[in-house]
Amino acid sequence: MALACAGSFVVILDATIVSVALPGIRASLGFSTATLPWVVNAYTLTFAGFLLLGGRCADVFGRRAVWLTGMTIFTVARVAGGLATGPEALLAARAAQGLGAALLGPVTLSLLTATFTEPARRARVLGAWSAVGAVGAAAGPVIGGVLTQWAGWRWVFFVTVPIGVFGLVGAARGLPGQDAPGRRPRLDLVGAVLATAGLTGVSYGVQQAGGRAVLGGGLALLAIFVVHQARWAREPLLSVDVFRLRAVSSGNVVMFLLGLGFFASPILLSLYLQDVHGWSPLQAGLGYLPVGVAMFAGAQTAGRLTLRFGPRRTTAACCLIGAAGALGVAAFLGVDGSYTLTVVVSGGIFGFGTAAAFTPITIAATSGVPATQNGLAAGLLNTVRQTSGAIGLAALGMISTATASTWATTHPHPLGPAAPAALARGHTIAFLISAAFLTLAALTATLTMPRSR
Repeated sequence: MALACAGSFVVILDATIVSVALPGIRASLGFSTATLPWVVNAYTLTFAGFLLLGGRCADVFGRRAVWLTGMTIFTVARVAGGLATGPEALLAARAAQGLGAALLGPVTLSLLTATFTEPARRARVLGAWSAVGAVGAAAGPVIGGVLTQWAGWRWVFFVTVPIGVFGLVGAARGLPGQDAPGRRPRLDLVGAVLATAGLTGVSYGVQQAGGRAVLGGGLALLAIFVVHQARWAREPLLSVDVFRLRAVSSGNVVMFLLGLGFFASPILLSLYLQDVHGWSPLQAGLGYLPVGVAMFAGAQTAGRLTLRFGPRRTTAACCLIGAAGALGVAAFLGVDGSYTLTVVVSGGIFGFGTAAAFTPITIAATSGVPATQNGLAAGLLNTVRQTSGAIGLAALGMISTATASTWATTHPHPLGPAAPAALARGHTIAFLISAAFLTLAALTATLTMPRSR
């Protein structure tokens, strides 16, 4: 459990800690305005593209081997990123980090689902695992802001290296050497190439303006991948049989809707505090802490709620709580909006509900899966979560920007289209749409997820 939580923490933290350090990285290494976002994108694209392959590798080569490989690549790449002397070196290191994270992310969940098979204990363990992930997501901007301001941007990469080293020692000594007994299945290399290229194309297409051609190509490759898995592959990377399990298929659909409504929120709130209220990046990171605390509390509570009410009812209730919080943020968000009502109260309700929903969805989406496909189920769920987050962030970001531009045009302001009132209007619409996605997730959970005690 400690190893799984450590792996999850560093993978999630790495997705958020770098964003605050981007101005320092640009000044130090000479990034252009166009290439600077790739410090983030190089990680997220390789992460999303290789997730499905990473999950299957855990089933083929064993969880211990894949955990050690993923953490080694991840840790070495972080050191290389901290020592980078130019843009090319840093981008290569970030891409390598994404590959390590893609191997590490699914195996952390697979370790838990394979080790803790008793339902009540599994629910508690997955609740703790989700809570650690929530801490990683909330702590990233705070730790990144503190390190960038007081120690320099390179320490954003060095800070988690000790966790990687201790994790490698613990895994080498504590994980069983043979956790994939019997005949080793073959890895579907054609399917791996199609899935990786397709997921990377989709992720790039939704993150980059003007990426429609790449998005279309990614979707076409994924369509070919599905046909290949269903008809041509002897030992498919993603067996279609897993989708016949109602809990797995419905859980992934609900996770997709939850991701659309949730993953853009930290960036939207951070931009709101900086662009509308004029806070510094460090102040904005610290200002998000109450939401992070609420997310930790929600994830810790989710295990007990799931045991009492079952995954279906817990998921629906938590998504509705999250939707209510998003509506509250939209209602109080404004140029003169109260930080307490907008972020602490409404943002806290939003964070509690959405973070709590991840645990029952994870339990449902990994239940009833054969032991030989634990890694696959974990990789699939992580892929859905990462892809939906990328799509949600891109879509809500574009909607927010377009709304702000339209508002500035119809309501002239001496400060121009970047006026705080216009930006606040854009964020308001984005959170209303977020609430709609979360409500749809609750309805889908109620109608599709199986009843269980």
